[in-house]
Amino acid sequence: MKPRHLLLAVAVTAAVLAIAGCKKQPAEPAQPGVTAAPEGETADEFVARVNDEIRKGYPELTSAQWLSSTFINDDSERVSAKANERFLTQLRGWIEQSRKYEGQELKPDTARAILLLKQQAAMPPPKDPAKLEELTTLATRMEGMFGKGEYCHGEGTARQCSKLGDLEDILRSNRDYDAQLDAWKGWHTIAQPMRKDYVRFVELVNTGARDMGYADTGELWRSGYDMTPAEIAAETDRLWGQVKPLYEQLHCYARTQLQAKYGDRGTVPGAMLPAHLLGNMWQQDWSNLWDMMAPYPNAGDLNVSAKLNDLATQDYNLALAQHDGSPTAEDLADMRQAGRLATAKHMTERAQDFYTSLGMQKLPASYWDRTQFIQPRDRDVVCHASAWDMDMAGDVRTKMCIKPNEEDFTTIYHELGHVYYYLAYNKLPPLFQTGAHDGFHEAIGDTIVLAMTPQYLQSIGLMGEQQQSEQALINSQMRMALAKVSFLPFGLMIDRWRWGVFDGSIKPENYNQAWWELKAKYQGVAPTTARGEEFFDPGAKYHVPANTPYTRYFLSHILQFQFYKALCDTAGFKGPLHECSFYGNKEAGAKFQAMLARGASQPWQATLKEMTGSDKMDGAPVLEYFAPLQDWLKKQNEGKTCGWNARPMAAAPAAASTK
Repeated sequence: MKPRHLLLAVAVTAAVLAIAGCKKQPAEPAQPGVTAAPEGETADEFVARVNDEIRKGYPELTSAQWLSSTFINDDSERVSAKANERFLTQLRGWIEQSRKYEGQELKPDTARAILLLKQQAAMPPPKDPAKLEELTTLATRMEGMFGKGEYCHGEGTARQCSKLGDLEDILRSNRDYDAQLDAWKGWHTIAQPMRKDYVRFVELVNTGARDMGYADTGELWRSGYDMTPAEIAAETDRLWGQVKPLYEQLHCYARTQLQAKYGDRGTVPGAMLPAHLLGNMWQQDWSNLWDMMAPYPNAGDLNVSAKLNDLATQDYNLALAQHDGSPTAEDLADMRQAGRLATAKHMTERAQDFYTSLGMQKLPASYWDRTQFIQPRDRDVVCHASAWDMDMAGDVRTKMCIKPNEEDFTTIYHELGHVYYYLAYNKLPPLFQTGAHDGFHEAIGDTIVLAMTPQYLQSIGLMGEQQQSEQALINSQMRMALAKVSFLPFGLMIDRWRWGVFDGSIKPENYNQAWWELKAKYQGVAPTTARGEEFFDPGAKYHVPANTPYTRYFLSHILQFQFYKALCDTAGFKGPLHECSFYGNKEAGAKFQAMLARGASQPWQATLKEMTGSDKMDGAPVLEYFAPLQDWLKKQNEGKTCGWNARPMAAAPAAASTK
């Protein structure tokens, strides 16, 4: 997806579990690399010490991980693995030390801090130091394999190699069926070597989870929501049930448009959508299909990418004009890179402007000096978009390989949402420096994206003049639905797959089959040819080798509409929800900022109620926002058989070819 957050091996999550009735555990001997607890240390003193040690040690960890993502080589991977190992060893020690306070009556903030400490490890550390070292080495290696991944074909001088960004460009804009299929299959080859490492990785993280008292890593992840693991699983099912009918209508319309373009090859047996034809490597965002999916091509100019490309051309021409004489090929390459950097910074400055219009601070000067805006020419980097809080004290950055297109433009707005969350809660103790739950963190920037209405985009010169008509409205709604609605089932299926992998119901010998069965069940998408167990298609999605929990993204796509509605109400907006932009409204900005400043200092339900008036996540604002489009889709789909048959896709037959 528009990935989009601080992708560390130790993603902080929020949870409240009852500790008063826990059985008291005997103290364990001090381990190497673990700070010893002072004699007679109280719970309050323990929490204060841990907060201090986290704050002091955090910059070393993030710097090592930043280097391993932006300068990928054996040395940076080794440094990052060792930094992770040291941190997880210390985390393991803190968790063991915290057990002495189980059963004690504690101050509410102290109890919450200890419980959050226990929920910190997305990659739970095994007690055995040798296994911990193996785990961190595997984790760093898999992320490096993703970052270095490229698809190479041909021999000798005809050999060509393509990185992910190049292959994504083909899916984004090349409508040749076979070229898209080649790009899609090509990227998925990079994951095959990960399979053996991932099997062992699962064994090791499950060992760490069991050492912490959980049945498996999936149960640990589901414990981070101020609810029981069973309750949050049921909650995601309930929310999906609310919005699924809207997705089914969009899916039906998309299938019709693909068949109109590609004939019989526009669908896969079972009435599913071909995985390589949706404009996105993972079928999570269909925005790039606008040329096929636009309901009314002549009802207003919504081509943001074209305007951004015009900006890029201007920036390149400006760089070119600053050169004296006849430039060499190397000079031209340098100027192209300078133009790309200028465009990426202009796009980021525009995103910053939205946040500052709400009364938020400008990004610090260090952000502009230290951020990775574009793909460097001299080294491998992880281009997957992410936001970083380097020191819990204002050194914030984003890491992207920005290109001048709408997808990357909205991703910048999303990533800055993380950055402004960091800056808002940096004054809290480190154990409270995270989102109310992880879905909150992902929803902040996307709430801003919802306010990027056609009128807003016109006002900043990225859209032509907008017609006030029913056709223009449906176009605008479709533009947003291709990004937001298409994502919803994808946001569920990745962790449904990993929960099964972690609890053993999905065996290593069935990894790929289970992946495609879940994609068929939730998304109604499928490969055109069999994808057997010689493949490891889950590894082609960054969040799997990076071990980043994914349910947060589904929850964020529910929460962002709740936040958006609350901010529109605060701004005094009275029209249809989809027409609201709170750009420039300081009152809405103050309410948003107040929520961000809470961090994880209280259960998310309380924070959500302060923001929206309700303590429950709810898909109703999604349906309210897209009501005009849903009615239109139902009319377009009349007489068609919508839905799909989610047959096992690992053994799907090849679609008929016209060649």
